[in-house]
Amino acid sequence: MGNESSTAPVRARNRRGEGARLREDIVAAAVELLDEAGTETAVTLRSVARRVGIAAPSIYRHFPDQPAIMLAVVRQAFEQMEARLRAAVDTAGDDPRQRLTALCHAYLAYSREHPERYRTMFGGVWVPALQDTTVTADDMGTLGQELLHLFVETLEACVATGASSSDDPFADTVALWLGLHGLAHQRAVTVAFPWPEGIADRLIVTLAHLKVS
Repeated sequence: MGNESSTAPVRARNRRGEGARLREDIVAAAVELLDEAGTETAVTLRSVARRVGIAAPSIYRHFPDQPAIMLAVVRQAFEQMEARLRAAVDTAGDDPRQRLTALCHAYLAYSREHPERYRTMFGGVWVPALQDTTVTADDMGTLGQELLHLFVETLEACVATGASSSDDPFADTVALWLGLHGLAHQRAVTVAFPWPEGIADRLIVTLAHLKVS
């Protein structure tokens, strides 16, 4: 007898009109593989097909290549992150400074709780040579734009109420994101480091030019 654990489950054929469900299942399987393995190299056409329970050629009806699957995974991750960050901002109340602080801490929390997805969202080996895939430069360029707009809008509200002295909210938003991203990355890869208490708040206040009361 063969090794039954290596046998892929057999998926029931979709009824007419259920192709969208298969597409969602393919993306969900890719996310599971990414979370489990901790690296996007685990996401291949064959591994995804095995997880879903379909023949690998069936994937081509929805995704022409592996980078196209990863693009869908990253887009979904950005949508989930944006929803979580908007919820954090809304929960923080009406004070612009508190809303910006909540936004930044929610960003760091997402990166800590979903390290594999976070790393893949902002780079990684999945990023293709565009001449070798159906993924386009425009596809890559749109990733994270709504998230960036949320940061810009929240900082602009701080400027409008005098909570921030920024004279270029867009540039300072980019600087703030770079600071948050650097902190998130270093927390993930540093085995032991005596992080100062309140380092995130210090970073936020400095890069967002928040006025010290």
